[in-house]
Amino acid sequence: MPLTFMRAGEPASIKKVGGKEETKKFLENLGFVTGAAVTVVSAAGGSLIVNIKDSRIAIGKDMASRIMV
Repeated sequence: MPLTFMRAGEPASIKKVGGKEETKKFLENLGFVTGAAVTVVSAAGGSLIVNIKDSRIAIGKDMASRIMV
C-alpha cells in the first residue's frame, strides 16, 4: 500500500519506490530505500511528516504516494 495510507505512529518497511528515475534518486537520497523502516508522524494538509533513518522529513502526498510499504 502507498505510504499515504499509513496511520500515524504505525511503523512499516519500504517495499518499493516508484516514479521517474529522477524522483527515485531524490527519494533515495532522503533515505527512502527498499527495506528501510519508516513511521508516519503526522499528516496535515498536503504533506506527511515521517521518521526515517533517525530523521524527520516532510514530503508531499504526491511523492508519498510513490512509496510502497
